[in-house]
Amino acid sequence: MANSRRIVAAPDTPAPGVTETSRPLPEELLSEQVQRLAVFAAVAGTVWAIGLLMEAFVMPTANGTGLRNYRGITLEFLACLAAAVMCLYLSTSPATPQRKTDIGLGFMLLNALAITLMNTWAVAATLNPARHVSWTTVLILVYAMIAPAMPRRMLCASLVAASMDPLGFALAYWRGDPSPTLLTGLILTWPSYACAFIAVIPSRVLQKIGRRLREAQEMGSYHLVQLLGHGGMGEVWRAEHRLLARNAAIKLVRPEVLGARNESEARTVLRRFEREAQATAALTSPHSIQVFDFGITREGNFYYVMELLEGRDLESLVREFGPVPAHRAIYLLRQVCHSLADAHARGLVHRDIKPANIYLCRMGLEYDFVKVLDFGLVKIKSGNGGRAAETLATVDHTTTGTPAYMAPETILGDAEVDRRADVYALGCVAYFLLTGQLVFEADTSMKMLMQHLNAEPVPPSQRTELPIPRELDELVLACLQKDPKKRPQNAGELFRMAHNCHACDGWSAEMAESWWRVHLPEFTGPLTVSLQNDHTTGVVTA
Repeated sequence: MANSRRIVAAPDTPAPGVTETSRPLPEELLSEQVQRLAVFAAVAGTVWAIGLLMEAFVMPTANGTGLRNYRGITLEFLACLAAAVMCLYLSTSPATPQRKTDIGLGFMLLNALAITLMNTWAVAATLNPARHVSWTTVLILVYAMIAPAMPRRMLCASLVAASMDPLGFALAYWRGDPSPTLLTGLILTWPSYACAFIAVIPSRVLQKIGRRLREAQEMGSYHLVQLLGHGGMGEVWRAEHRLLARNAAIKLVRPEVLGARNESEARTVLRRFEREAQATAALTSPHSIQVFDFGITREGNFYYVMELLEGRDLESLVREFGPVPAHRAIYLLRQVCHSLADAHARGLVHRDIKPANIYLCRMGLEYDFVKVLDFGLVKIKSGNGGRAAETLATVDHTTTGTPAYMAPETILGDAEVDRRADVYALGCVAYFLLTGQLVFEADTSMKMLMQHLNAEPVPPSQRTELPIPRELDELVLACLQKDPKKRPQNAGELFRMAHNCHACDGWSAEMAESWWRVHLPEFTGPLTVSLQNDHTTGVVTA
């Protein structure tokens, strides 16, 4: 397992020769840009359609001649058609978002050309040359507001669009058609040039948003890809290493939920976070989640980089498929004990053992492989009998467990909550696995906590139709003793008890694989690893 190290996440470094102003936008913003381009195309098509109706029906009546400007009608019809084609292209083409945004700039220039032809060629047919501010000015502003491109591209495209009218006036003069004088042309076209420079402002705003999004998505050497879930402590993302062919899960923890109310407390929480992450990363059991890295973002959020697992947590597994048979339950329980025994031997107490924090996954060619997750409330006990080291579990206002799986001493707030609290919680987990029910059911958390303090649990064999051997019944009830002294004293002792529970033997790797192929076939396909370098991309299949 890789050694943990503290990293303060920094912005991604551009490749040589690539400046910040020339870097492409993040994929999320480019996808939104394509949607805005579709809006722009729809707006342009609507304006041209209104102009077509005006030119075909309203203007002949208004000028009293009944004559139609067929050049203008033709131009406006073609512009409407181009807008419809653009909308269709944006919605159906498999081209990349970057390619579509480049086409969007070309569509803007095409509209500028159509406006110029309306101002010169079409208007000249009616001997009424343009004497108003060009619609090109409006075009540049509307495009910049709806779908701004990168600043340099936006400036270049806007200047080209603004130059369409002067070019059109020059061609009209060369043809001998009515055209404005040089001074009048300057008056008519300067607003378009002014707007060409103004259009860069929203482009720079979009660029800053893109840069901040890239910074937020970069965690050391990892890039956030997809949000997997969120809860009271933070969010979990699927991430990719930027150099290695390895996916990972990144858990973001908000500092405010850890009790950091000011800068001084934030530094204290950070020191505790570092100590805790280092202790968690030191675990060597294959059934403990591997921590590759950890650090703090620029926004002050803590993050863990962990291995990405495929499968189900035990809570969703039981909710979806019902309680598991005794021989499978003991098979899983032994693996959880292996992880916790390693933690307990190193002076760590998990403090939040529950089905949602135990993951059943496919690991290589093995099925029903257990991983214990979320050592986020771990408590580190000193090795010389002294007081516990301060970790996130000692921060004020932090949650220290889940009511359905909390040991009586945890509920009472005893100062010396130790590894036996994990044993109690593991007994609750085994109970849930075997019966599909909680040890104590109640309509409020307080009532449930009171039952953990005072009520005696019903043996799991009496709450399910599945057969449960007596020795497994006794093992679970031993874990659920109110007095910590009467329980197995740590996960190592419970691990030995589970291995001696021979009446529950029988579940095998072959049976596990068969179950997964029937119930979770999406996880039983061939193993693939993507390999990338500067020249080729390949797939290795196991």
